[in-house]
Amino acid sequence: MHNTLLSNIATFLATHGVAPGAYIYVADAALVTEDNLAALGDTLFITRLPATYNECGRLIAEAVAHNTWEEVGVLAHTKPTKHRPGTSYKASEGEVTLYGTPYRAVVVHSSAQDKRQQQRLERDMQASQSTAQTAARTAEQQEYFCRADAEAAAAKLRAVHTAYHLMDVTVEERAVYGRGRPSSHQPRTVKALRYRLQTTMRPDTEGISRREDEAGCFVLLTNVPTTGPLAHSARAILTVYKEQHGTEQNYGFLKDPVIVNSLFLKKPERIEALGLVLLLALLIWRLMERAMRRHVDSTSTPLPGWDKKATERPTSFMMVTKFAGVIVVKLGTQRQLARPLSGVQHQYLTALDVPATCFTLPAG
Repeated sequence: MHNTLLSNIATFLATHGVAPGAYIYVADAALVTEDNLAALGDTLFITRLPATYNECGRLIAEAVAHNTWEEVGVLAHTKPTKHRPGTSYKASEGEVTLYGTPYRAVVVHSSAQDKRQQQRLERDMQASQSTAQTAARTAEQQEYFCRADAEAAAAKLRAVHTAYHLMDVTVEERAVYGRGRPSSHQPRTVKALRYRLQTTMRPDTEGISRREDEAGCFVLLTNVPTTGPLAHSARAILTVYKEQHGTEQNYGFLKDPVIVNSLFLKKPERIEALGLVLLLALLIWRLMERAMRRHVDSTSTPLPGWDKKATERPTSFMMVTKFAGVIVVKLGTQRQLARPLSGVQHQYLTALDVPATCFTLPAG
């Protein structure tokens, strides 16, 4: 879809005088294919480099090893809570060449590590421990007749590579005595010496810490410049990319089966018309949110939110629930409210810059 979408967007924006460098195309990792990157042309873009690319692992490993991070801080607008602490970010600049073209790569470390990556790391650590324990048990059961053979086996066991554990191996000497009851007056006669390996396994704390840092990283691929009028810092790149989630959330209701299953349209033009209606409704929905949040910012006065708790991030859905019980009675040409508006409803109308007479006076 990206290939078709890119050409359509570029053509549409060009008819309105919007040049390719005047906007940024933000997409998920599916954008990173040879054909899609070629189709982008001069269009500025930000996407996530898939972890399946070897270059992704290389960039992350180099960023963690160099440890020259730029602190980005917390980007979330909502205040952190005890159960939902704010995620802090830091970034490191790099460069990667894909399909013969160099791109800017921003390695981002998140304090809230990706759960899937963390689970994978834990599985790898368990597998490493199991491998080391199996090798150690096998080696400890072996008995050697000379110290040289035991030392050689110890060196071989120390060389067993595990990514998350280190093996300490020592050679223990054991005396083999002759038969018979030992004398209480004379020491026992040593018949022979045997040697066994004693192992101690410990976690590679430095390696584990490095891999934990790597597990919390991802790479943003972009061609947005670092200098000039179109320049974006690493923080700005991450901010723009994170805004993709907010945009996608706007259209989340269209994926709801309750909505989708109730749509029955046979003609493409009717689908387009419905799409326009939904888009206009979404525009109004978000403009109401913007108006309320600007009011909260300018007056430093939060609004009553869910469960009567104050909120600095009111939503349109939250606002609509406050007016669910409003009843307008029409008598001839006159309109009046069945009951007076509550204090909470007046607060929201003030935040929206809408007079209370909107319910009783016809528009215009």
